[in-house]
Amino acid sequence: MRRRTVAALVAAIILAAAGCGGPSQEGPRTVDPQAKVKLTWWSGQTADAQKILEGLAAKFTQQHPNVTIEVTSGASTTDELLQKLSAGFASGVYPDISYAFGSWASQLQESGKTLDLTEKVKDPAVGWAEFPESARTTATPNGQVIGFPALVDNLALLYNKTLFDAKRVPYPTDDWTWDDFRAAARKLTDPAEKIYGTAYSVSASEDTTWHFWPLLWQRGGSILSQDGKQAAFNSQAGVDALEFLRAMAVDDKSVYLDQTDERYAPLFGDGRIAMIINGPWSLLELKEKKTDYGVAFLPGTNGDHQTVSGPDLWTLFDNGDANRAYWSFELMKWLTSAEGDAQWNLAQGNLPLRASETSLPEYQTYIKEYPGVEKIVANLANAKQARPTVSGYVEMSRYVGEAIAKALQGAATPKAALDEAATKSRQALAGG
Repeated sequence: MRRRTVAALVAAIILAAAGCGGPSQEGPRTVDPQAKVKLTWWSGQTADAQKILEGLAAKFTQQHPNVTIEVTSGASTTDELLQKLSAGFASGVYPDISYAFGSWASQLQESGKTLDLTEKVKDPAVGWAEFPESARTTATPNGQVIGFPALVDNLALLYNKTLFDAKRVPYPTDDWTWDDFRAAARKLTDPAEKIYGTAYSVSASEDTTWHFWPLLWQRGGSILSQDGKQAAFNSQAGVDALEFLRAMAVDDKSVYLDQTDERYAPLFGDGRIAMIINGPWSLLELKEKKTDYGVAFLPGTNGDHQTVSGPDLWTLFDNGDANRAYWSFELMKWLTSAEGDAQWNLAQGNLPLRASETSLPEYQTYIKEYPGVEKIVANLANAKQARPTVSGYVEMSRYVGEAIAKALQGAATPKAALDEAATKSRQALAGG
């Protein structure tokens, strides 16, 4: 999950579209693997990534000449794919495969348009258990597998070695506590030079919210109640986690508060921020800037160094044609294999989908090109929980983001802010 915002109203549109319109084209009900098939694939990618996918689609069709694949971006931005899909559900014209942010999973499954792959992924040839647990959980909203992991990531601690050396502060270790992190941030902050120890987004976007979840989890807290119908983030664990961040921002003044969520990473690369909590997408820019940086696991609580992952999906849709469903599954099984993913995610600097990729030559090239990425790959083991895939998550996330922003800017106490967010989230979590 790269930094992004999502239009919350689309969730309601998708639910309204459920049951509206028929399949885009009725086809055979039984599979004929030799029949000619045309697949529509919405990639949601940038122009450069789109070219890579087009090349991979061409490789697949060379192996399977009866299959034709139309690869398009699907929308001008990935964010717009959800709205485009919802319109397609209503009209009955939608793709066989589409990229989807993990936070959309429940909405898509509840539309009634996704394929149920629950039994198919049990085939040993799929290697379903090789995907990180957080990715598998995200792909299984409401107990039904609707697609394959498309991208996995996680948040780690990135630190600027030049700033640490200048202040003679020891580099972070994988055993750091949050108290260690706070103490270092205070030492590294230099108001005269406008250098901050760390940063946090107060844009109230998902970037604001998902940085908060590891602190909540490490303290034993939960985002939702066990039935997924009520907020639980405003527990004492949540209040303590937000109070920690508030103290750093308001009392210590060691936190750069980014109003946009797009500034703190470049400022880190430029040597204005000593530490940021961020993911593998930052490494290319740091490499280009020749920033001297290091990577460590997130600071922990009582030895718990949990992080959060934001897996995205290749979601498969039911167009009423057994052959299209068959080949959509085969294409995604091939793309997400170790060999296929090495040509896709590793080629772009993304984390490998499978641990087995570490034995491939492409992986050795990858870790040389992106220093520190091995630590982020290892950090996948610390992604032990997945963000909820309930249909009200998008709205709830915005309310939590607003609460965090208020607390970090001194506009509300952590308890009051989180309680308000929990109250606002009730209707969304109840399906309203």
